[in-house]
Amino acid sequence: RLIYYVFQGCFVFKSASKKRKRHVGVATSLSNPLICSSINTFLFLDKYISSQAIQDQLNKKVLDSLAEFIKKHGLGCSSDVWRQRASEIPTAALMLGVNVPDHAMTFRSLCNLLQDSVTPFVVSVHAKECAAVKLLIQKVLEQLMGRGVSVDEEQEDDTALLQRTQCTLTIRIIGLLQKCTQVSPQRKENLTNSDLPQSLPVVVIFKDFEAFNSQVLQDFILICSRYTQELPFIFIFGIATSPSAIQHRLPHSVSSLLCIEVFHSLSCTQHLASVFDKLILKSQFPFKLSSRVIQVLVGIFLYHDFSVQNFVKGLQFSMLEHFNSQPLSVLCCQKQEALLSAKTLSKQNVERIRHLPSFMRYVETQEPQEQVQLLTNDEHVKEVCQKLLKNLHKYHKNYYPILQCLHSLTSSLPKFPLGKHIRELHVSCIEKNLWETEEYDSALQLLRILAKDELVAALRKCAEILKSASTKRMQNVLQQLEDFIGRLEALEGKSDTTLLEKESRRTKRMNPFEVLRSQVMEFIDSLVREYLTPAELQPLNEVCYYSSSGVLRQRLNVTPRTSIQAALSHPFYYFLKTDTGTISSAAPDLCIVFKLHLECGRLINLYDWLEAYVTVMSAAEDQDTDSEDARFIQAVSEMEFLGFVKSTKQKTDHVARLTWGGC
Repeated sequence: RLIYYVFQGCFVFKSASKKRKRHVGVATSLSNPLICSSINTFLFLDKYISSQAIQDQLNKKVLDSLAEFIKKHGLGCSSDVWRQRASEIPTAALMLGVNVPDHAMTFRSLCNLLQDSVTPFVVSVHAKECAAVKLLIQKVLEQLMGRGVSVDEEQEDDTALLQRTQCTLTIRIIGLLQKCTQVSPQRKENLTNSDLPQSLPVVVIFKDFEAFNSQVLQDFILICSRYTQELPFIFIFGIATSPSAIQHRLPHSVSSLLCIEVFHSLSCTQHLASVFDKLILKSQFPFKLSSRVIQVLVGIFLYHDFSVQNFVKGLQFSMLEHFNSQPLSVLCCQKQEALLSAKTLSKQNVERIRHLPSFMRYVETQEPQEQVQLLTNDEHVKEVCQKLLKNLHKYHKNYYPILQCLHSLTSSLPKFPLGKHIRELHVSCIEKNLWETEEYDSALQLLRILAKDELVAALRKCAEILKSASTKRMQNVLQQLEDFIGRLEALEGKSDTTLLEKESRRTKRMNPFEVLRSQVMEFIDSLVREYLTPAELQPLNEVCYYSSSGVLRQRLNVTPRTSIQAALSHPFYYFLKTDTGTISSAAPDLCIVFKLHLECGRLINLYDWLEAYVTVMSAAEDQDTDSEDARFIQAVSEMEFLGFVKSTKQKTDHVARLTWGGC
């Protein structure tokens, strides 16, 4: 995989000799057990967070529903359920949402599922490929027959084709379709249905339904509706907005020919929450993100494309950058703790451990004699780091269950004082002491006024979360929580408790329920203070946590205009030549015109601009002056295409400048 070779290339150096020795650098680097283990750990984690696998898991429910829908209608058993008329075409309206970059992967998974389990005749079309009905039919035929097809291959010219009636053309196309959809014995064995019909359905997927020309859709639907008995069509409309898009694109006379059922996929925010639960909020996943990195990734997701696929790619890039920039990143995996006691951990890596900020803070908290040992004795450092890494993994195993419990308790409170989503609570916990914030105090105050039934229900949810925890501490917490639940249920009924609360307000004394509720809140507060401490306070947290949010923002949230300006201002940087700082005639025409336009004001006189360009070009020897005007016009057109200038009505021989400021 490309990402593997990029990572592997970090350990390659170019030898001066072209002999066989040039591979020694790679072999020497990869023979280092720490480096090999780092590569293997990275590849394992990269495979674990594969975006395709995650996307398939998230869309499994809706894809299975679509497969069942097509099985019913394709096998001719839909009349009992739908009472479908003979001329109607079964149609699934798949609501995918506005996260358009993820749609291609969803449709790819859908095509594979349908071809493996329902019918081999699945066609997917894009609007940009089907500007006319002829092109749409041609695209369908090409995908069904597995080769290029021309619908007018028997015609002399396009005029003759247009003169033929629609019915004649359609009959010929349907004949081709019937030939290519005949079921062979081998096909029957590969499919899962035991009672296959003589003619399998043809599934046509319109990936971007809103982008199709309305007239093209209407004509194609009318054509297919006339031959539903000879060839069963099933349509799938990929819709990014709402089901009303069908009524907006198709008149009633056409939409009435469709038997439509709506299928909803998870929203993009639900997809993001699922990815957080599967990847980031898992103690088994050793790679971690700092609060600022999470905010960068979530910000790009919410304010740019809503793409879960791109979010996972950002996570993959963060992991690649972490393993590349942090030599000790291999130690983030608990299985690599043995490397600390082995000879493979060199003296240089021991020194790197000593220079970690978290380890330096840890040394400062120790006794003087222990400090001397940590700063001078390498073997002692390895032993201590083993204990610290085990404590770091225990911290994560205890952190996530308590985080989920706190979110379960506070997510139903009014105004969501600690955030509506668990990722917001997670960011708050890993960057600061949560119990010192006003939001936490507000959440505790709201929890202290819960009624008995509400409190018992909330504690039961926490108990269910803690049952999946594996550490002894979490099991002890579970026992204490179940003890509180039993004591709350042992109190008198809700009506009696309410009367006791009213009585206690008059006498200003706490009744048994209020005393027990206060104890529960103190217990929850103690759990938060003990287990939800910021991650940066944990020794050796740098081996697990990636915190270079600036690098990530620079790579993922790029500014194209700045990059284009830099390239046009300093073209010799890309040509590996020395930039003299002057406007050289050896530079590309676009770069010369760009630099000249920087010297102008809001309006640029085209003639003066041309004269300046000719002056620069005249410095070159053997320059063809006849082509300078044409080259200048082409360069100005490219400037307008890039968005640096535009024509103006104020002066016909001027253009307006659109950008200001240097690079």
